[in-house]
Amino acid sequence: MAKVKTTFFCQNCGTSYAKWQGQCSACKEWNTIAEELVQKDDKKSWNSNITNAKNKKAPKPQKVAEINQVEELRMNSSDNEFNRVLGGGVVPGSVTLLGGEPGIGKSTLLLQIALKLPYKTLYVSGEESAQQIKMRAERINPRSENCYILTETKTQNIFKQIEATEPDILVIDSIQTLHTDYIESSAGSISQIRECTSELIKFAKETATPVILIGHITKDGNIAGPKILEHMVDTVLQFEGDRNHVYRILRALKNRFGSTSELGIYEMLGNGLREVSNPSEILISKNDEDLSGTAIAATLEGMRPLMIEIQALVSTAVYGTPQRSTTGYNAKRLNMLLAVLEKRAGFRLGAKDVFLNITGGISVDDTAIDLGVIAAILSSNEDISIEKDVCFAAEVGLAGEIRPVQRVDQRIMEAEKLGFAKIFVSKHNKITVKKPQIQVKLVARIEDVVDELFG
Repeated sequence: MAKVKTTFFCQNCGTSYAKWQGQCSACKEWNTIAEELVQKDDKKSWNSNITNAKNKKAPKPQKVAEINQVEELRMNSSDNEFNRVLGGGVVPGSVTLLGGEPGIGKSTLLLQIALKLPYKTLYVSGEESAQQIKMRAERINPRSENCYILTETKTQNIFKQIEATEPDILVIDSIQTLHTDYIESSAGSISQIRECTSELIKFAKETATPVILIGHITKDGNIAGPKILEHMVDTVLQFEGDRNHVYRILRALKNRFGSTSELGIYEMLGNGLREVSNPSEILISKNDEDLSGTAIAATLEGMRPLMIEIQALVSTAVYGTPQRSTTGYNAKRLNMLLAVLEKRAGFRLGAKDVFLNITGGISVDDTAIDLGVIAAILSSNEDISIEKDVCFAAEVGLAGEIRPVQRVDQRIMEAEKLGFAKIFVSKHNKITVKKPQIQVKLVARIEDVVDELFG
């Protein structure tokens, strides 16, 4: 009879200890170390019937110049937004981890992709019954011949069905529900998550079958389980958005096969997620009235130019201390811009409340929307509306100067494509767009913008 072995694991970072202690010495978190029952078996392989493993030759070191470069093949997922975030498609043998808040649409997204794939796909669910998945599949795509559903949580049984089905792509929903016989702890524990993931990674690399995992997240927004889980996989995707809004953003936090600067945008509908090819349509309101305190700015999310709407409200402070409130924008950046307006442009906003909102429920860190923020604040303060066909793309410095921004040509072309008539940019920007249809207004200081808009 095997000896029972227990180990203490940190529930935050996954570091193991021989005995309990109050603080994890790796991540410095308190009261996160818990005891788990561990019993490992020597037969640790996704397929114990492999006999040629011993016959594999050990790899020898090679010079970089002597390594043969093979063009990377990718599998088309039939979802343009998903392909864009991954860098062009699913790489054979890759392991992708998708995280997101409960109810945000992770299972819907992967089931929708699985139903559209032209490859044989095995969708393994440990959270829902086959009938529940069938109801959702009928709503998303009732006709699919390549998607197989398996409701199982034990990895040994899953690998038996994989050998029988031989799928081209494997989807696991979710990794926290799986458990293996080689570890005698409960499903969702640190050791189970790590062991199940390592088995799936070994399967993916030995068979060149892509594996897509769904992972739960903690209240802090991090993927549940040990941090090593994110190091083990090839790609980490984050599916985010507000459940009160219908729009979702898919972004890559880690990608060994492509850029992490791309993002995909979806709209949640009754029949699944719709790909949004023109993100600016969701970020600009379709109001016909001229409203003060509203400005349009050109920003970049990754490699994609977006036109976003900035709303500002400036009012007399009711209480002694003026309020500074932002939604989707850095509050410290707002305070800096207000100080620039006070010192350099002569606007007395120190005794007024200022509220700022980026519409569409997104957060923007791009400093190129500084000029748009200032325009919206001044529009609300003067109660004069800005024309709807005017937009902004410039950074504001501490001296009140208008600074250039990167990739201004992409911003100008996006504004022109959406029908804007005028865009304000820094005169120090080098613009290479030849004869744009949109009027490019070059400005050097805040006073130039104020005279142009409100003079």
